[in-house]
Amino acid sequence: MIRQYRLRDYNFRLVIALIALSSLGVLLVGSADPSLQNRQLLGVLLGIAVMVVVSLMDFSWVLNFYWIMYFFNLVLLAAVWLAGTESKGAERWLNIAGFQFQPTELAKIILILFFARFFMDHEDDLNTLKTLMKSAVLIAIPLFLIFTQPDLKNTITIAILFCVIIYVAGLSYKIIGGAFLIAIPLAVVFLFIVMQPDQKLIDDYQRNRIMAFFNSEDDAYSDDVLQQENSVMAIGSGQLTGKGLNNSEVSSANRANFVSENHTDFILSVAGEELGFLGCMAILLLLLLIIFECVRTGLRAKDLSGKLICCGVGGLVAIQSFINVAVVTNIMPNTGTPLPFVSYGLTSLVSLYIGMGFVLNVGLQRNRTYREVEKS
Repeated sequence: MIRQYRLRDYNFRLVIALIALSSLGVLLVGSADPSLQNRQLLGVLLGIAVMVVVSLMDFSWVLNFYWIMYFFNLVLLAAVWLAGTESKGAERWLNIAGFQFQPTELAKIILILFFARFFMDHEDDLNTLKTLMKSAVLIAIPLFLIFTQPDLKNTITIAILFCVIIYVAGLSYKIIGGAFLIAIPLAVVFLFIVMQPDQKLIDDYQRNRIMAFFNSEDDAYSDDVLQQENSVMAIGSGQLTGKGLNNSEVSSANRANFVSENHTDFILSVAGEELGFLGCMAILLLLLLIIFECVRTGLRAKDLSGKLICCGVGGLVAIQSFINVAVVTNIMPNTGTPLPFVSYGLTSLVSLYIGMGFVLNVGLQRNRTYREVEKS
């Protein structure tokens, strides 16, 4: 389970980038809502501790229990139906022993681990119809449970993440091309149905967000439109260097609560206003460095499962970062996706650190070819 590793193989670049980004997150959350800063700091410390422990566990040994992890994940997601805590019209949280957490965030990491082992076991027959259908069913079950919470954003995020994993696993380009030919018309049909007033495919609040984005001029005073437009205004007002953390300027969009949820989904608006363009660029560069280190570690992995773990975790950070930045800058409809390692949310924070722990362990068991190259 726990092996002896060489300290020189530990990816301290990734660790430093994670700590730096999380530290910025603690400062920004404290500026948005001072009452949450200590909890965010506690979440970061807990996440780092869990990451270190996980990084010393042999990922190949952990993957032996991939079916147990898969069914445990389904139990957690199903439990939300039976004993979920409702917030803002959705049941996505569980209360266990006084602690509240969101199973969907942990599900992302579990599914990465599961399919890393699944596709390694089916590496030789990945492009057969039987394997593709089996993998489609295995991802469809948790997606259905998440969609019915309702949680459209994480349904889409995990679906895209699955596509990234199966692509990295070696899916044929012919199948990928065929999938796009099917997916694009389905997406158009989905949007057409959603735009109908009496549609039953998604909840009303989800439809309102989409309609507000496409008809922003007609719904100029709706909460969703104002939230995104105020976010853009806050980011722009920071200019190059920002107004400073915890500033008390009267013109502050964040201080005046013009941007709701600015400690979670719209934390980048706080960064833009208080740290300016340079602060936002620092956050994005740190995210890019984390993604790069994940992919780099995956390319040096000892086997396909390690490669899929690293690219899966890196892909998850990339997908969520892209969606969050696009929403905050009003490029796409509001989805409520947090910015990795920056937004407030302990479940998301600790789950991502667990994923990074596995990436670090993959790095500790690098392919011998890369070890020999480095020695020479």
